[in-house]
Amino acid sequence: MKIHHNIYTWLIILTITAFSTKGQEIKPLEKTVTEEVEVIRPYKPVLAEAVKLKRSPDLENIKTYKAKFNYKLNDRKLDLNTNIEKLQAQNLVPQKEKQLLNNYVKGALGSLSTVFAEGYIATDKDEALQAGAFFKHFSQQGTLNKQNNSQQQLNVFGRSIGDKSILSGNLNFQRQDLYFYGIDELNPTLNLNPENQVYNFIELNGEVLNKFSDKKNSTSYALKANAYLLSDKFDANEKSLTLTGFFNKRIGILNLGLATSTEIGTTNNATNRLANHLVRLNPYLKFEAKGVKVAAGINFVQEFGNFSGSRIFPAITADFTLIPEYLQIFGEIKGDVNRTTLKNLSDENPFLNQNINIQNSVEKISFSGGVKGTGGLGFGYKAKVYSKQIVDMPLFVNNFSNFNKFDVVYDIGAMHLLGLEGEISVQVNDKLNWIGKINLEDYNPASEIASYFKPQLRLNSNLVYNISEKLSLNASTIIQGVSRAKIFLTDPKLQTLTSSTDQHKIVSVKGFVDLGAGADYQLNKKFGAFVRANNLLNTNNNRFLFYPLNGFNMFGGFSYSF
Repeated sequence: MKIHHNIYTWLIILTITAFSTKGQEIKPLEKTVTEEVEVIRPYKPVLAEAVKLKRSPDLENIKTYKAKFNYKLNDRKLDLNTNIEKLQAQNLVPQKEKQLLNNYVKGALGSLSTVFAEGYIATDKDEALQAGAFFKHFSQQGTLNKQNNSQQQLNVFGRSIGDKSILSGNLNFQRQDLYFYGIDELNPTLNLNPENQVYNFIELNGEVLNKFSDKKNSTSYALKANAYLLSDKFDANEKSLTLTGFFNKRIGILNLGLATSTEIGTTNNATNRLANHLVRLNPYLKFEAKGVKVAAGINFVQEFGNFSGSRIFPAITADFTLIPEYLQIFGEIKGDVNRTTLKNLSDENPFLNQNINIQNSVEKISFSGGVKGTGGLGFGYKAKVYSKQIVDMPLFVNNFSNFNKFDVVYDIGAMHLLGLEGEISVQVNDKLNWIGKINLEDYNPASEIASYFKPQLRLNSNLVYNISEKLSLNASTIIQGVSRAKIFLTDPKLQTLTSSTDQHKIVSVKGFVDLGAGADYQLNKKFGAFVRANNLLNTNNNRFLFYPLNGFNMFGGFSYSF
């Protein structure tokens, strides 16, 4: 093998040498040409032969690789509690409390020389102590001679809420300045120089009561005291002290209670002095169950002073809930002695004569019943029918000598009254709020021809509509039906039981409609403006005979809160 290889090597060398010798043969000299030739060819890389590893894996090595870990296991008990756990409420983000302005003052001027001022001042927000004061002034001058009216009011109040009881009290002062401006259109010269009348009223109230407790056998109580002094420009005055107590003991679904009151009052005028006192005792038993409330008791009334007498009346109330919050049926049977006071008479009719006759009236028996409830969110209603039997009911009549002053007469005997009362309240969000009330009454007098100045129809309506946070509108409606009045043609002091019936006449006092409207605009957080218009129809309204009320009037002003 080696010999053949050497022979092939030498043959190759000899061949190459032969070709080289032939290429070097000497040729004859020729003309020389110089030329440069550039040869370009593609690059062909030459790779060396790959080196292959002829080594197979060792299949006999079956040793397992174990990685090293560094960790620690915690021993924890498995909780197998399958009960539903209480969800924890998410705490709200603390919000900044809205700053409330609980003090304000108002002032306004308007037609008919109207002057209006009002203010309210109170302590800041406190759960245990509340105190403040309120004042108001309103005056107007009508188109008639001395048709002036001026009213002032000041009230200071306070309340302390303790752990077991609540104490409250207030001091109230009222003043009214007016004239007997009444005019008879048939005889306009009868009252050329109207007299002046001024009422001053000061009142003090105090009350203590325990806080409500929902315990089964709880005890509740309340004590209240009221004292006032009323005086006028004609040397008439009235003093009164009223003490009221209430006690209730709850025993399961039963309540045993006692309500009592004592009224001590004296009325003085230029000619006489009248003592008029009452004591009331009202023990009762009340039953309360789901949807049912029934109370039964008596009202014992003792009169003493210039009047003396003892009376016992029933005192029964019942309330049944048919549809919770939507429909309730209620009823009441009661009786009482109504103490006649100069304060109550002057509040109803300030044009009183001097030396008013005072005597009590008796509400022998009265029945009332009806329904009440709600008809959905923001809607409430109440309707009731009532029947009363009143003995010696007080009535106003024009004085014979001074037609523009009123005396008080009594309908001797039992007067029967049948009435219907309805109330509706509607509130739609914060936009609209409307309250309306109507009374329809039918009087059947005892000895008098009519129940004087007692209209059969009375309607009151108030509407507030908030257009925006700054602007709100309000409207009011007052409707009063026709009433009747008695005019003496001869002096009643000279009349006897056999006197002719032509000594007096009955006239009608026409009804009226009084429309009012107003607007409030909040300029900013503290300042506001308001305007109010009354008697928009400019009707000739008469609450009492010969006393027309003011016609159309309007006033406006500003308010400041702080």
